[in-house]
Amino acid sequence: MNGRKEILVTLGFVLSVSLLSCVVTALLVSRHDSRHTYALLNAVCTEVLEQEPEADRIISSVLKEYTSGDGNHVEKGDGLSEFGYRQQDLAALSYRQNAFCTAVGFFLGGALFAVTFWYRNQKEAMRIQALTGYLEQVNLGKAAVFSSSGEDDFARLEDEIYKTVTGLYETRDAAVQVKNDFAKNLSNIAHQVKTPLTAVSLSVQMMEQNPDSQYQRHHLGQIQKQLSRLFRLEEALLLLSRLDSGTLVFRKDKVDVFTLLVLAADNLSELFADAGISAEIPELGELAVTADLEWTMEAVINLMKNCMEHAAGGTIHCFYAQNPLYTEILIWDEGKGFAKEDLPHLFERFYRGQDAKEGGIGIGLALAKEIMERQNGTIRAKNRPEGGACFEIRFYSNI
Repeated sequence: MNGRKEILVTLGFVLSVSLLSCVVTALLVSRHDSRHTYALLNAVCTEVLEQEPEADRIISSVLKEYTSGDGNHVEKGDGLSEFGYRQQDLAALSYRQNAFCTAVGFFLGGALFAVTFWYRNQKEAMRIQALTGYLEQVNLGKAAVFSSSGEDDFARLEDEIYKTVTGLYETRDAAVQVKNDFAKNLSNIAHQVKTPLTAVSLSVQMMEQNPDSQYQRHHLGQIQKQLSRLFRLEEALLLLSRLDSGTLVFRKDKVDVFTLLVLAADNLSELFADAGISAEIPELGELAVTADLEWTMEAVINLMKNCMEHAAGGTIHCFYAQNPLYTEILIWDEGKGFAKEDLPHLFERFYRGQDAKEGGIGIGLALAKEIMERQNGTIRAKNRPEGGACFEIRFYSNI
């Protein structure tokens, strides 16, 4: 029921109860007035008879004219009783009128109460039927968006049903999305595994066909290379599965940003030396973020490695700053930047851009993104106007 109908129902109950109360009150007041009238008239008659005993005929005739008494019921103790009158003789007409009015009042009050009660029950039954029908449609998967029917006793139940159904729909959509992602990832994994296995199989066949030791050493090197790739793929997939299942717990420590960047660069020092690349990490004062040092360093290493693979020499630059909303870390190279068509897909799992290095599996940037987002952070890739690819990391403050 809406607010207006609820007011009408409440008003109906109030009126019916008020009417019944008024009838009972009127009956009690009438009874009290009858007693009071009898007592007053009795006092007057007693006083008159004491002063004028001869006036008994006059009083008796007057009383008979206005009452139904016959004067045969004589009671001692008061003046009117000497004439054979009782209290109900003087109030007989009043009693009949009051009884009639009382009956009418009770009938009208009871009828109004019954109609109001029936109306309310009908409205509640309709609301319950509507909610039941909606839940049946939900179970059949045909329910539309639930619209509120007004503010009444069922409004809170209606809101909770809507929240529950909305949550179920979101859970269903999330489950469908997970299923689709799983199928996509499974296909990508099969492709990633197939490539090194095929290479290993071909190398073994070539070794069997060419028993020359030098030739075998060459193919053994190829097998070792592909096995290393499989091991890296295995580690990455295990880490992704832990991230997806939520079993990977991140520590929440105060991590100095300068220390984080230096440690990540130190882990890549040999690769940087082989590629002729240096890392420039300025010390910009004490600045900390809340994060897990080991896993955040793993993410930064993947970003620096990506810059190294596309920089073709030069320097990898780092910069960091902080404002009231977030702490920002920038990592960029001096290369030609990302291809425009690669930018929207760089952080997708198993995606490899146009200039991807041979042997990569396309998981590094996806892992970095997952690690940062699980720690209230974000990663964005862009091209700098001055040239070079740039990764922008933001750790948002906990408000």
